[in-house]
Amino acid sequence: MSESLLPPIGMLAELTHRCPLQCPYCSNPLELLKANRELDTQTWLDLFSQTADLGVLQVHLSGGEPTLRRDLEQLIAGLSARGVYTNLITAGVGLAEGRIEAFAEAGLDHLQLSFQGARPATTDLIGNHRGSHEKKLEAARRARAAGLPLTINAPIHRHNIEEVPEFIDMALSLGAERLEIANVQYAGWALANRNVLMPERAAVDRQAKIVAAAQERLAGVINIDFVPPDYFAIYPKPCMGGWARDAFIVAPDGTVLPCHAAQTIPSLRFERFGERTLAEIWADSAAFNAFRGSGWMQEPCRSCERRDVDWGGCRCQAMAIAGDAAAADPACIKSPIHERLAMLIAGTGRAAETAAAEEAFIYRRIGVADVA
Repeated sequence: MSESLLPPIGMLAELTHRCPLQCPYCSNPLELLKANRELDTQTWLDLFSQTADLGVLQVHLSGGEPTLRRDLEQLIAGLSARGVYTNLITAGVGLAEGRIEAFAEAGLDHLQLSFQGARPATTDLIGNHRGSHEKKLEAARRARAAGLPLTINAPIHRHNIEEVPEFIDMALSLGAERLEIANVQYAGWALANRNVLMPERAAVDRQAKIVAAAQERLAGVINIDFVPPDYFAIYPKPCMGGWARDAFIVAPDGTVLPCHAAQTIPSLRFERFGERTLAEIWADSAAFNAFRGSGWMQEPCRSCERRDVDWGGCRCQAMAIAGDAAAADPACIKSPIHERLAMLIAGTGRAAETAAAEEAFIYRRIGVADVA
């Protein structure tokens, strides 16, 4: 590892692509991996050992639905033994009695619970899973009873954006320490469903005001994080803190990635754990170094005063909209195709008005082919 390259501090471990929900906003790739391609227990434990050696301080355990892994308690215990902070990101459905308590006993530090809606009907529609809302509420109660800090995650899009005040009330009623109002980012299944997920600008503006007022009103009571939607932005967000800058992702089959959607960039080849060590991949992988730092940047990014702030924004979004992963993120007002986002917003709005959600959604399913 070069002296100028710092070790990563965070990792997202996608333990499986399997999930009882079929959310159309999911950022997982369209080609979901089946269970027979997942790393086994010992390989994950070896990977986590190298993760700790590399200097990672926190690991987010995700999927798919990570609780479908029967060895999850063992994986949590392995990380805990190395002093790594663990955050479990779960849909909270299908949990056997005593499982959350077992996670806490194994050393889990935090539980992050996703709600597809603040209303039962919305949760059931988006996840395509009847009765899931009450199961989530029960999972939240059990997590708090087990002494686990709780985050409520609210992925926001056209079909639940008016429920933001109710998400805030629900998080408070559940005793959550943190609420994440995270507008959907259009990658994977969300990109395939963009036409029916994109909210209207007026709704986005209302949401931003509601969240800002709640952050001020509830300061010291609950942490409310707000992830604004890229398509309505003036400047882009630094993707994952910057491409391969301080965090990485491992897919269920051990493929090591700088971000969720990195495999949509066809010019890059990503290595799997076992082909080389994590330290070697982090420091020397051609794919990780492709957009690391600012040396790769074209104009207007190369001479922009924000280049070390947003690190060029999202490379996958540039690929999806501009057709060039090295182009300026179209979310940036300085991008020559920034106005294309306004056209996409208008076009998706018209498409959403002409179709009922339950008919128009391409639900996330393993084995669904050719939905791009």
